[in-house]
Amino acid sequence: MIARARLEGFGQRLKTYLLSADDGTLMRHAFQALLAASVVFIIIDWNELSAAGRDLPGFDPMQPEAMPILPPALTEGEPQNAPSDITADPATLKQPIRFELQPGGILSAEGSIEPGAAGRFAAEIEARGEYVKTMLLNSPGGAVGDALAMSKLIREKKLGTRVASGALCASSCPIIMAGGVTREAEDGAVIGVHQIFNGSKEKLSPEQAMSEAQRTTADVSRHMEEMGIKSGVWLHAMETPPDRLYYLTAEEMKGFALTTDDAMPVASAK
Repeated sequence: MIARARLEGFGQRLKTYLLSADDGTLMRHAFQALLAASVVFIIIDWNELSAAGRDLPGFDPMQPEAMPILPPALTEGEPQNAPSDITADPATLKQPIRFELQPGGILSAEGSIEPGAAGRFAAEIEARGEYVKTMLLNSPGGAVGDALAMSKLIREKKLGTRVASGALCASSCPIIMAGGVTREAEDGAVIGVHQIFNGSKEKLSPEQAMSEAQRTTADVSRHMEEMGIKSGVWLHAMETPPDRLYYLTAEEMKGFALTTDDAMPVASAK
C-alpha cells in the first residue's frame, strides 16, 4: 500500500507537469512514463481484487443481466452520481449493441460492445452504403478491441459521432466517439472513462495481465493520438479505477478535442 501511495503521488505530479508542458519529444516521453506507472496501478488493482475473491464481471451475451451499467465494473460501494440524468433504458444498454438506421443519415448504436460487435458494425456500414453520415452513440462500453475497430472504420468512412442528451458513452465507448470527423456531446450527455480491465472469465497470471494491459494501453493511446485527441482524456482514464468512472465536463471534452467546434471536421480527416 505504501508503494502504491508513492506511485500515485508520482503519477499525479507527472500528470500536472505533462498537462502544462509544450507538445514535443519531452511531452511524449513523460506520457510514456505515466503509461508505465498506470500499468502498475492496473496490476495492483487486479491482484487486490483477485485476493478479495471479487472477480470483475465480463459481458456474457447469454446472461445480459450480469452486465452492470454504472460504472461498468462496480466492485463495492455505490457509483458516484453522473453529472446529468441518464434517460436511456438500462435494460437496453445491457443488451449487445444494436444498430438502427434513422432519418437524416443517422445510424444509432445502442447497447454494450460485446466481442464481435465490430464485425456486425462493418456489415451494417457495408449494407448502408453512402447513406450513413453520423453515428449516434449510447453505450456503457465493453470490448476494447471491438471499440478500436469500430472507431477506425468510422474515421475511414469519414462519419461524425454524437452523444445525445440523456445518453451514456462510457468506458470504451469514447474510443468509438474519437473516430468521428466531427464529434458532438449534446448538453446533458454523459461521457465517462476509466482504466481498462480484463472482463473475461479467463484467469490471467499477473505477468499475462501486465502484458495485456501494456499492449492495450499502447493501442488505445496511439489511436487516440491519431484521431487528434489530446492525452488528457486517456490520462483521466488510466488513473480512474475500473470500478469507477471519471465523468468529463463539457469544458474538458472541448479542451481535450474529444468534441469539435461547430461540426467542423478535424484537420486530419480532411
